[in-house]
Amino acid sequence: MKVLVTGASGMLGRETALALARRGDAVRVLQRRSSGLLGTDGIEETRGSLSDPAALVRAVDGMDAVVHLAAKVSITGPHTEYVATNVEGTRALLAAAREAGVGRFVQVSSPSVAHAGHALVGEGTAPADPAGAHGSYAVTKAQAELLALAADAPGFAVVAVRPHIVLGPGDTQLVQRIAERARAGRLPLLDDGAALIDTTYVDNAVDALLAALDRAPDVHGEAFVVTNGEPRTVSEVFARICRAAGVPAPTRRVPAAAAKVAGSVVERVWTAARMADEPPMTRFLAEQLSTAHWFDQRRTREALHWEPRVSLDEGFDRLAAGFSR
Repeated sequence: MKVLVTGASGMLGRETALALARRGDAVRVLQRRSSGLLGTDGIEETRGSLSDPAALVRAVDGMDAVVHLAAKVSITGPHTEYVATNVEGTRALLAAAREAGVGRFVQVSSPSVAHAGHALVGEGTAPADPAGAHGSYAVTKAQAELLALAADAPGFAVVAVRPHIVLGPGDTQLVQRIAERARAGRLPLLDDGAALIDTTYVDNAVDALLAALDRAPDVHGEAFVVTNGEPRTVSEVFARICRAAGVPAPTRRVPAAAAKVAGSVVERVWTAARMADEPPMTRFLAEQLSTAHWFDQRRTREALHWEPRVSLDEGFDRLAAGFSR
């Protein structure tokens, strides 16, 4: 197929574009800055923004499919910025893709679109809920997923995939931040860090996106949570990431209730001051670190004909090898 990948400057987008090219698909990537993939066999690059209609027309021209990863991913910042990229950008890309005759569209979403702050224990894939989701990222990703699935139609097969906490070498969204905060002594455990959470090694997430692309004609109109299916405690996940990075694991404990209150205050201050760096805590982050969220993967694996091929332990070993290079 000829596949457009948006957001290839991020770890998951980059690895997805490379995997598509390796299997023989013709890949075009769209982002505002260089993806670092220019010159890779089977991959062409076009620059542009989701807010630029002309760039979107160029990007989807001649494509058979779209894998849409580009998004504003953060925990603070003006809500309008999230709406512009995550909602309106997705709306514009969907329209351009349909107009160009694209047949398949994989919307890369997040389990946070259906997380209202309470524990998720062995849950399936609940509907995206903008009214219940917490934080601008989760709310706008929920709105974007609903837009994408509503666009599903004969000849335009849409599938939403929600990879959960993707880990891998070179990750700057999660792994690097955890390592840097641990090194600086600013990574607490909330309560005792015993909440069970699912994670996903990057190769497994990539495989799932390709499976969704291939299976789109049969499973269109659905959303799927993707994880390794190996829940671990927050404290273990932190410890394994820190060990891989060669930094001390966190030992300081903070009551989750206090972290949520403090996070709400800090978030408002950071947003009002338009501070560029990430705050030490937000309410959304406190909820994510203190509540269980792990998922029943049976429907995902059955529908996508997909199984994770890299265990979590092997994934942490690969993460450590990446840090040692």
